[in-house]
Amino acid sequence: MPGSIYRIDPERDREFAEEFRRNPVGHHSPGLQRVLNVFRRLPLKGKHVLVCTKPHKEWQLATLSGEQGKPIQLVKGKVYRSLAEAERDVFRIRWRAVTGETLRGA
Repeated sequence: MPGSIYRIDPERDREFAEEFRRNPVGHHSPGLQRVLNVFRRLPLKGKHVLVCTKPHKEWQLATLSGEQGKPIQLVKGKVYRSLAEAERDVFRIRWRAVTGETLRGA
């Protein structure tokens, strides 16, 4: 990823995807934190995010417009009742965006 000192190697970093699967919310190892830092630096346009639609009960997948003042776009049919599952789904989407590979079971 241009402009970032961090890189993701899909083979070497797959262990961090597994770590995230086990513990998507909370403290993470330095290796997983590096992977998350790469994800956080993705361009804003089209970036997948979570929107809390019912506090502590429901989240929905959305994409950012990348333009100041333009609203986010909710992704139809992508509603979650578990924050952990929502976070795992965003992780899988971002992993694919960065590596071009689909994570299985992460």
